[in-house]
Amino acid sequence: MFEQFMPVILVLAVAIAFSALFLGLSFWLGPKKPSAVKNSTYECGIPVRGSTQIRFFVRFFLVALFFLLFDLEAVFLYPWVLMFNQLVADGQAAFALGEMGAFLAVLLVGFVYIWKKGGLEWQ
Repeated sequence: MFEQFMPVILVLAVAIAFSALFLGLSFWLGPKKPSAVKNSTYECGIPVRGSTQIRFFVRFFLVALFFLLFDLEAVFLYPWVLMFNQLVADGQAAFALGEMGAFLAVLLVGFVYIWKKGGLEWQ
């Protein structure tokens, strides 16, 4: 069984070796001339005013996480749609519809819960 994974392990080892080699060479051979301008925070060509540590609302991160969650669950629908014709031909259409119904029910319950808790409201 180890022989099956040997090409993958070899490719990963070569990739890691080349990455380490080129990172080391760029660090070793690269110019090192730090200055106050180079070490300052750069924001679209505008000099920084005030603190660079800006607090974001937690609501922003929650909405982003909810988007990722529901987006990934929607991606899981795609392979099922592609395989549905084959499942119908194999006589497993009822089972496939039941499984997808359960998946969508869990998705819908999560969506309603987040909606009722006010997680999708932007204040």
